[in-house]
Amino acid sequence: MFFSLIAIAAVIALFVIISRQQTRIGLIERELGALRSLVLSGVPQPAPKAGAAAEAPAAVAEPATPPASEPVPAETAAATSDAPKVEMPAEAGEGASAEPTGPAGPAQPAAPAEPATPAMAARDVETALGTRWAVWVGGIALALGGLFLIRYTIEAGIFGPGMRLTMAGILGLVLIAGAEFVRRTGFRVPVQGAAGAYIPSILTAAGAFILFGTVYAAHGIYGFIGPAPAFTLLGAIGIAAIAASLVHGLALAGIGLLGAMVTPALVASQAPNPWALFVYLAIVLAATAAIARIRDWKALVAAAFAGTGIWTILYMTDAPEVNLASVLFISLATLAVLAFVWLARRDEAEPGFDWPSIAPGLFVALTALGLSVDPVFAKAGYALHGAVLLAALVAVTLYRPRALPLVFAAGLATVLIYLGIIPPATIGADALDVGLGAEPLAASDALTFRVGIALALVFIGAGFWDARRFAASAPVHSASWAAWAVIAPLVVLTALWLTFGDIDRDLGYALPGLLLVLVFVGGGEWIARSEEPPLAGGPAVAFALGGAGVAGLLMLHMAFSSGWTTVLLGAAAIVPALATRWRSYPVLGWIAVAAAVAVLGRIAFDPTIVGAAALSKTPVVNWLLLGYGVPAFAFGFAAWQLARTTNGRPRLAMEAASALFALLTIAMLVRHAMHGGVIDTGPVTLGEQAIYTLIALGAGAILVAIDMRSPSSVLRYGSMAAGVVSAGLIVIQHFAVLNPLVTDESTGTIPFFNLLFLAYLLPAIAAGALALYVRDKRPRWYAAMLALVASLLAFAYATLSVRRLFKGEFIGLWSGLGQLETYTYSALWLVIGVALLTAGVWLRSQVLRIASAVLIAVAVLKVFLFDMSELEGVLRALSFIGLGAVLIGIGLFYQRLLTRAAR
Repeated sequence: MFFSLIAIAAVIALFVIISRQQTRIGLIERELGALRSLVLSGVPQPAPKAGAAAEAPAAVAEPATPPASEPVPAETAAATSDAPKVEMPAEAGEGASAEPTGPAGPAQPAAPAEPATPAMAARDVETALGTRWAVWVGGIALALGGLFLIRYTIEAGIFGPGMRLTMAGILGLVLIAGAEFVRRTGFRVPVQGAAGAYIPSILTAAGAFILFGTVYAAHGIYGFIGPAPAFTLLGAIGIAAIAASLVHGLALAGIGLLGAMVTPALVASQAPNPWALFVYLAIVLAATAAIARIRDWKALVAAAFAGTGIWTILYMTDAPEVNLASVLFISLATLAVLAFVWLARRDEAEPGFDWPSIAPGLFVALTALGLSVDPVFAKAGYALHGAVLLAALVAVTLYRPRALPLVFAAGLATVLIYLGIIPPATIGADALDVGLGAEPLAASDALTFRVGIALALVFIGAGFWDARRFAASAPVHSASWAAWAVIAPLVVLTALWLTFGDIDRDLGYALPGLLLVLVFVGGGEWIARSEEPPLAGGPAVAFALGGAGVAGLLMLHMAFSSGWTTVLLGAAAIVPALATRWRSYPVLGWIAVAAAVAVLGRIAFDPTIVGAAALSKTPVVNWLLLGYGVPAFAFGFAAWQLARTTNGRPRLAMEAASALFALLTIAMLVRHAMHGGVIDTGPVTLGEQAIYTLIALGAGAILVAIDMRSPSSVLRYGSMAAGVVSAGLIVIQHFAVLNPLVTDESTGTIPFFNLLFLAYLLPAIAAGALALYVRDKRPRWYAAMLALVASLLAFAYATLSVRRLFKGEFIGLWSGLGQLETYTYSALWLVIGVALLTAGVWLRSQVLRIASAVLIAVAVLKVFLFDMSELEGVLRALSFIGLGAVLIGIGLFYQRLLTRAAR
């Protein structure tokens, strides 16, 4: 049924095509007659305008030349004997150009332009039906027809198995011979867009497909031939198809490669021979790479490398006993084909990026990873052979710079291997229940130790040498080498230290860490001298010096205890800042910033610097002063130095870090003193929070003062951030969470110098003073916010002081309100409102005047809504009399003020 539908569709398509071709032939004959009349008349014609040839009808256009990657058919005859003849190269499949070789005829007039969209759409559909789809479907039909013929003879019992296979083989050979006959007898694709349906290549592909099926049936179904002959024949057919692709195009090469790669799976053997498999794969790979290099078929060679790598990984995972020599052979053969066949004579110019190299790099690195990580292989000592493969990846990249993916593959494999040897308990992974178990993923023994050192040296030597080699011509290539020259050794050193060393303190590993610092700094300087311009501090230099910074961090952790590590790491930020006096590398400032981030991470992990048990209870003079104060001073000095050399964003970051650590120093010392030497337990009290608030307000004032002398965006926005944070803490902590009315905390026994003085009056004075100081130095909203906060704090202090006067040390709301106390609040709020109004007029502060209005409005509401119902007798009368007197006085004051303003 399926083939009947295909036949009907083909007949209909053929009828449509023939009718359309008749119409087009008639049109061409009429146009040729007109052109011949014009030529014979001798009338000169104007030269065609630019683009006229593109607008002319396709009937008079010359056929387009097929791409160089496709075979070029032979010449075709002219449409008529009167038309100018064009000579074409006779040999097909060599990528020759289809340009005319005869003398050019006189200029011909351009045909009138016609609407192109409907005609082109019709011609595209017609071309697809008649030239491409028909050929493709025909080729598939031929291949399937050969297989269906064999099936029919089996079902009908017409011929025996031998005869059926013979007939199928003859059919495949006939198709291949027919394809060669068509190609050699001058076949050329005459229609634009039909080069992808080159008939000789389709016939050859169909013949190869039938031959593949015939040989497999002779071995796998009927057993006429053994594994060795079948393996040889199938491989020969695949390689022959790949070789024939030089003539017939990429599609045939893909079919041949697919058949060659599938052959080992089709041929079963009782005793598989890995050497036969890998020698065969090496031959197929070399042949494919050679042919792909001729035609520059990147996808084909990438597929060949991937197929070889997949077979290697399957053999290592499925074979009961792995033949190590054969695995090494195919891996090294893969690298040899890449270096000496595919990339041969491709590196004379500037190095690029060869993306097909990703496949061999990935699979060879996976092979090395398996030999090093798998317990069976590692126990047998195969980690050394894995290291050899990793070194071979680096060596091939040195020899062929375009194979840059290989060094990435080698570096990633090395990192994974040595991260896998770290015991999970060392880094606390088992406690976090991340599924790693109690045992490391890879074997950690003396061989792993020695191999790690060797690989680190390989990456350092090759990385810095190639980074310097391409520092001027290929900065990205140079940076890639420099990155792996520092990443791999650092990971290896860290893994060996965590696995074999003492995690608390180990001078035996600190010395190699110091050596890495010196090597990386020297390597960065060596690379920088070969840059264009010299000493520019490009990405490769940045990687080298950044690696030196990380190595220094590791060295400090290995050589010193927790407290000294934090202190020295903060002080180390001065070193790159000082280095900017001699080198203006942009990375130096960012290394100082990284040191600040590292210190911040350490104190986040352990705020006590040396551990809660080891922290002294002596106020001020303890490890907190060193752990927070020294980094604050060092970051400030680094910012000062950077401001005089590079003066970029790192300087702003260091200024912010210095201010932050200065605040943290004071805050941690206060908490230490308030809690008797313990800073990691106990809730924050109102007194402690008051000190933090005063520190933040003071820090805001200090930052403003420094910014006035040395303008900086960090200081400007940092000072405003300190004020906003202070206001937020006051609203949340002082007024809500820690308010004595809510917590019923003791306010102290001393009448004036008590908790209310510390938590409300002093912050009110500080906020008000800061508001006055920043009036002309910061935005108006910022000064207004501080003034409002100061007013609220003063109001809270006065109100709570009245409450304390009546209630004593504990002023919680649960104790209720007395009539005299209630009246006193009204009188007090009116007095404060008048005072705020006076201060607002004197200071010309609209915020204070508005605050006074709000407070007096609150007092009015209290008198009319609360005092009227709660107070009795003389207190109620005095409350209303006082309110009236104050309001009348305020009215008289504003009338005089407005009258004076009017005059």
